[in-house]
Amino acid sequence: MTGPAQRPILFLDVDGPLIPFGAPSHRPRRTPAPGPAASSGQGNPLLERLDPAVGPRLAALGCDPVWATTWMDDANEAVAPRIGLPRLPVVRWPDTSADQGPRGLHWKTRHLVEWAGHRPFVWIDDEIGAMDRLWVDAQHRAPALLHRVDPARGLTDEDFTALAAWLGAGAV
Repeated sequence: MTGPAQRPILFLDVDGPLIPFGAPSHRPRRTPAPGPAASSGQGNPLLERLDPAVGPRLAALGCDPVWATTWMDDANEAVAPRIGLPRLPVVRWPDTSADQGPRGLHWKTRHLVEWAGHRPFVWIDDEIGAMDRLWVDAQHRAPALLHRVDPARGLTDEDFTALAAWLGAGAV
């Protein structure tokens, strides 16, 4: 790769991958970021499940991270400062019916393929299924990794190993 235009996009979901739904871990808690970001998400106890080490690990993957979550702009206000990420671009979801497309296709899939254009991408989500993989294989000409995260655990060392292996294997 020679420039930012060739870097893969890293589509990030929040609920599940970054905020695990399982029993709270023994991860170190981070105090809220100062300023307006600290008040975003105030009263949401799930934000305490964010791992502050995840942001730097995601940034080190060498991708261009983009929020692909229903949190939309709130991800920049409530999540990014708590995990050490800067403000990121946000995928704007179209007003379409969830039942458009083949049965089993996640409602995000078609839009992420469109958003990526001809760029390679990694999509980290806890709701990726077989139909999403088939759709991306058929509709996206650049390399793509659809990486499903266990929502009970969130992103783990094993996930980062798999992501780094795919990115380093010349997949892009």
